[in-house]
Amino acid sequence: QVQLVESGGGLVQAGGSLRLSCAASGRSFSGYAMSWFRQAPGKEREFVTTINWSGSSTYYADSVKGRFTISRDNAKSTVYLQMNSLKPEDTAVYYCAAGRFAEIHARSYNYWGQGTQVTVSS
Repeated sequence: QVQLVESGGGLVQAGGSLRLSCAASGRSFSGYAMSWFRQAPGKEREFVTTINWSGSSTYYADSVKGRFTISRDNAKSTVYLQMNSLKPEDTAVYYCAAGRFAEIHARSYNYWGQGTQVTVSS
């Protein structure tokens, strides 16, 4: 079992920045690929970004490419999401997820955090 706890969400103006953190506990963190998903009201959960177990490979949704950066610190069992140049359409609950492989489909992930709200005002 892996327990995931997100933090760092909040209210920010358009153009601003936030950094989300996802702290893991339980089984070996370094053995998991980690991803961020988000879900806006009335919409399906969508893929944002993923990072492999070592941090050597990342992949981003087109909507966030060039603005968001995922990273991980295996010594701290934590994955981060640096979000810059935020837009109102980035408003959503952001979830981190752990799985065997760095994939874009939510169904591939066994473990999820409770989510953290990000609100971007125009």
